[in-house]
Amino acid sequence: MLVDPANLTAADHLDAAREMAASNRPFLAYLLAKEAARLTADPATVAAISAAFPDLTLTREETD
Repeated sequence: MLVDPANLTAADHLDAAREMAASNRPFLAYLLAKEAARLTADPATVAAISAAFPDLTLTREETD
């Protein structure tokens, strides 16, 4: 069954982000969480989502 992405809610995106995090796909989790935050009006909830799924490009450590 295909779903129109325009009909997905912030909760749908957040659920998918949790699934991606659980399946060791952190960048996809981050992108889905970012979309969930964009669709959320409450600033406290946006902050909580952003804290739970940080941008990996900012937290990644390079090793030689």
